[in-house]
Amino acid sequence: MGLLDIFKNTKDLATEEIVEMPWHVLSKMEQLDEIVEESKTKPVAIFKHSTRCGISRGVLKLLEKNYNLKDEQLKIYYLDLLQNRDISNEIAARFKVNHESPQMIVIKNGAVVHQDSHHSIEASHLEKFV
Repeated sequence: MGLLDIFKNTKDLATEEIVEMPWHVLSKMEQLDEIVEESKTKPVAIFKHSTRCGISRGVLKLLEKNYNLKDEQLKIYYLDLLQNRDISNEIAARFKVNHESPQMIVIKNGAVVHQDSHHSIEASHLEKFV
């Protein structure tokens, strides 16, 4: 984060952080129904990220550096927790997972098949579900 970044809001910072992967931004509650349907044809992952958390930012950078999958293999969503806490709460309730940040959740056939949080999140874990 540079000196001039203090004038940016969290949405601007989040947008800048999601440039290196085939991210799909999760920002609407109804997208959760779409994710369940998509997961019936290919795995779907949701990365829950807090733009104010140094651990979350470090995990994001490492994930982006090591991610090698194509959108056709696995669809990966980015959820900005600060802007969309209601969606995060719905994910916890719907998929019966505890809320954590950062957190990676993998969904196949409408159900969670894997989850990691904090420094356990690794791109290689996602490759196992393709």
